[in-house]
Amino acid sequence: MQEKITNADQSTAGARNTVTAKDGGGHMHFVLRASSRGRGWSGLDADVIDTPGGLIQHSAAPQYNVGMHIGAPVMATWSHNGLTQRRLQVSGDIHIVPMAEFLPAWEDDGPTRYVGISLTPSLMRMAADEMHLNFDCFTLPPQMQLRDEKIEHIALAIKAELEEEEPHDRVYAEGLGLALAVHLLRRYGRGQSNGVKRGLTHKQLQSVRDYILEHLVKDLSLYNIASITGISPSHFRVLFKQSIGLPVHKYVIKCRVERAVELLSNRGVKTSEVALKSGFADQSHMARCMRRVIGLTPAEVKRSAS
Repeated sequence: MQEKITNADQSTAGARNTVTAKDGGGHMHFVLRASSRGRGWSGLDADVIDTPGGLIQHSAAPQYNVGMHIGAPVMATWSHNGLTQRRLQVSGDIHIVPMAEFLPAWEDDGPTRYVGISLTPSLMRMAADEMHLNFDCFTLPPQMQLRDEKIEHIALAIKAELEEEEPHDRVYAEGLGLALAVHLLRRYGRGQSNGVKRGLTHKQLQSVRDYILEHLVKDLSLYNIASITGISPSHFRVLFKQSIGLPVHKYVIKCRVERAVELLSNRGVKTSEVALKSGFADQSHMARCMRRVIGLTPAEVKRSAS
């Protein structure tokens, strides 16, 4: 079982945090054994959590999530999209849930412990760029209760880092996060490389992406974006969709939503400021676009990042 606990109350109890999360039957109490919060890690968060067992329905998340069971064996049942499975969950069992996917209802028959890791969209994009993959055409299907030695090795290394009294420099943890992102894309991702024969060239795509990200707060026009490639707007619109799989305007909205998700993880930034810094007209406009793209409101993204 994994995921950052959403809609949860946290209180410090000695060196540990007790996290209370609502489920359909009442409350579940989670003991936060170790956490990356406050360590300044970029691109990933991680927790080691004890649970008493029981049923919980997770909500969608604005990150890519990996969870690994590290406790004693326990019978577990999960239901998703009309499919229900029940099996013995043992140490090393892993699940992967991509950004904004609604998690299955999950029930453990007894107490257990797990390590949960969340990777930001920007880290996943960085990994894809290093691998010369077209991240905008990639999908990462959910995986439940799988075995993967490389993920297990990385998760245990992150767990050990969380439990160190004197942790390494954060570059070490961020390197583990990048290694995990690369492995997820290589082993479980579905998509295409940047060397596509149809559509824009890799150089043209990179120039367009850089231009859009640099000018997100401005009123972008198809004409201005197309001029970066030297292609007529009408032809560019066709080639762009062949390359990315989205119309230009939807891609711009997607980029603005990703920027907003990153900014909302900073508690000190007001939601109204996030909207303006991400290129939205106002908070309402941002909320509508976020619901449409990732299925979450700004408030829900803020709660998941806290």
